[in-house]
Amino acid sequence: MRRSREAGVTLVELMLAVAIAAILAAIAYPNYRQHVLRANRTEGQALLLDAAVRQERYFAQNNSYIVATADLARLGLPRVTVKGAESTGGKYLLTVERGAEEEGGYRLTAAPQGTQAQDLRCGALSLNAQGVQHSAAGDAAECWR
Repeated sequence: MRRSREAGVTLVELMLAVAIAAILAAIAYPNYRQHVLRANRTEGQALLLDAAVRQERYFAQNNSYIVATADLARLGLPRVTVKGAESTGGKYLLTVERGAEEEGGYRLTAAPQGTQAQDLRCGALSLNAQGVQHSAAGDAAECWR
């Protein structure tokens, strides 16, 4: 009588499949992480644009801008703390300062917080009274798209 050979996966085949999965994960995860950081950047951009609109409304009513972080509550922003105004998801912290001579008015800065601080391509985003967009670490056009 002949022995029938049982069908199954050998250890070599299993290790080959694990190695292929590990290589794919090593390639895919960094790309995924950069995509998540870029997607979360919109939270900081939205915070800056909302604050800029509120600054212009405040200027229309009071003929001056808010130029101190301690006064951010006067703009009516939600989630204002002693350190600044937090974005809705807590990924960015908004501060304001007087703009440079050539910028005029104010300069709003959204600094990344928590896991978003790993966004080394762009870092903090900022917007001045003239609507000029800046990025602390990278190309502003790339970071604001």
